[in-house]
Amino acid sequence: MIYALIFVLLFTIEVLYFRIASRLNIIDKPNLRSSHSDITLRGGGIIFYFGVVLYSLFFNLEYPWFLLSLSLITIISFIDDVYTISSRLRLFVQFIAIGIMLYQVGIYDISWWYSVIALVFCAGVMNAYNFMDGINGITGGYSVVVLAGLAYININTIEFVDIPLIWVTLISLLVFLFFNFRAKAKCFAGDVGAISISFIIVFLLSRLVLTTGDFSYIILIVVYGVDTVLTIAHRLMLRENVLEAHRKHAYQLMANELKIGHLKTSLIYITIQALVTIGYFAIQSEYHYCYFISVLLVLSTIYVIFIKKYIHLHK
Repeated sequence: MIYALIFVLLFTIEVLYFRIASRLNIIDKPNLRSSHSDITLRGGGIIFYFGVVLYSLFFNLEYPWFLLSLSLITIISFIDDVYTISSRLRLFVQFIAIGIMLYQVGIYDISWWYSVIALVFCAGVMNAYNFMDGINGITGGYSVVVLAGLAYININTIEFVDIPLIWVTLISLLVFLFFNFRAKAKCFAGDVGAISISFIIVFLLSRLVLTTGDFSYIILIVVYGVDTVLTIAHRLMLRENVLEAHRKHAYQLMANELKIGHLKTSLIYITIQALVTIGYFAIQSEYHYCYFISVLLVLSTIYVIFIKKYIHLHK
């Protein structure tokens, strides 16, 4: 019953946000990086933040420092959506927020170098999520698969987080997808959506890895990881500025040059990650690292073959 109430509240908040965004002209205009051609409301992903707020209100305030850090990351990302701020200020606030979040996780009790690695990794995952947020349905759908995997682990393997946090976040994703997973989306996640949902995911992954000591759980986001890392490597080989807008991600080539369609392209990414995750759960734990490395090699090979075959279309 409580989850049904939360769904209604989040749906209402999203609709109210649309009215505010429309009145304040918070829109997404197509640019060089865009894979869409229509002006659409931006920032619908702010609902992910309100999901965590409602979780904290309806359940125990289990993770106060996490809520504080998520608030910081949401505010700066929303401001960036509306006004566009300097990348230095944005990254500074991101690192501050990640630092607070890692304090909640308890990583500083281990070692300083471990904390530095975690800080850089979390920042990388968050910005990778933002890079990959370019077509309808991909951010929301992919995140559903990631959270479903985390929920399965929390229920069947080891309890590493308060499970209502995952359920409420999933509800917020479903509300967002109702408006976004369409041929003509009602709204886009915006930086506030991509960054906030990735922040929630890195918090959950950090708790999982710290609790188990098993780094192979990173496989839950391996599809995004391979695309992002290899695309950056490709652009560096071309001596391009990796900070500038571009359309060289594999999903962008699929949606733009190959005209596969946004929803079909999103489903391809979602399905591949789902199959990889199911395979991970199906094998015995002692083979998890071998499976992880094998998946990395296979996905990387597929990416390289795909780019070599179709990158000329982009040129």
